Amino acid sequence: MVLVTGSMTISYGDQTIEVNDTCLILLNPRVPHSVVHRAERRGYACVFSEAFIAGRERKRLLQGSPLMRSGAVPVVYLNAEQAAFISGVYERMLAVYRGEYPQRSELLKTCIELIVHEALTIQPLPHPPTPGNAATRITHLFMEMLERQFPIESADAPLKRRTPQDFAEGLSVHVNYLNRSIKEVTGKPTSALIAERITAEAKALLQHTDSGIADIAYSLGFDYPTYFNNYFKRMTGTTPKAFRTGKV
Repeated sequence: MVLVTGSMTISYGDQTIEVNDTCLILLNPRVPHSVVHRAERRGYACVFSEAFIAGRERKRLLQGSPLMRSGAVPVVYLNAEQAAFISGVYERMLAVYRGEYPQRSELLKTCIELIVHEALTIQPLPHPPTPGNAATRITHLFMEMLERQFPIESADAPLKRRTPQDFAEGLSVHVNYLNRSIKEVTGKPTSALIAERITAEAKALLQHTDSGIADIAYSLGFDYPTYFNNYFKRMTGTTPKAFRTGKV
């Protein structure tokens, strides 16, 4: 979690965000990202592991925050009052960290929790659509199941669901019903939504990791790198290698 004032470009997954003001940036290390600073900046940073946050309620808070949602926008813009408040929390964290208070770990966790709550107060996450009918409900469940597969962490845990049939089985519905529902709600075929999300993840892995193209192919569920190359070229008009090197 970074409180910063400055000018920078943030790449987060398949998003590119231009920052020119004071903001709070919440980055999940599992989502490929990079930050390019274009001017002098100042602020505070707090890095912690998921294991550091103990307690069911705190873990639930993290899971619902931008820190744990790969599709969320990681930047929360702040006005002067909000920036002053969060800056004060960071100053308190520094004082606690340097001090001898015996329960300082617990106090630091409380400060982290306070910052996440403040971020959600300023910029609430969008609420999922209220299921108005069965088609809307099944589409929402499909989108949640699709998103939960990402980010991809390694080729040892490859993508499991890649076809409409895979998702239909996971949702315990007939694939024809799933396809009709999703087309009715989104206007797109189920296969197109899956392909778009896999392609977005492939782009993020190519841009922001050093993983070999073969490893990326396996992690996305392709049996052979050539299958991935053909798939990526069909979806983007270029090869993975050309995309990675910027020769597009």
